[in-house]
Amino acid sequence: MPTVLLIDGWRFFFFMSERDEPPHIHVEKGDADAKYWLLADEFDVREVYSYNVSPAERRAIRRIIFEHFDYLLAKYEEIHGRPER
Repeated sequence: MPTVLLIDGWRFFFFMSERDEPPHIHVEKGDADAKYWLLADEFDVREVYSYNVSPAERRAIRRIIFEHFDYLLAKYEEIHGRPER
């Protein structure tokens, strides 16, 4: 589970064994946990799930993802290979 970003206590990471899924990022802080698709063609982020994450925290996570979108996508592709589009 390589951590690729740590901001405001949020850990952004990937699982190594999830090669059959679209590009995505996992996020956790304390007992809060979420997963977001990284939609490169649309420059968008879609929440897959979140547990114990408040609406304000969801907005903060999305802001961080958008601020680092290209970096996160590049790291995903570095670890998992470039997905077919």
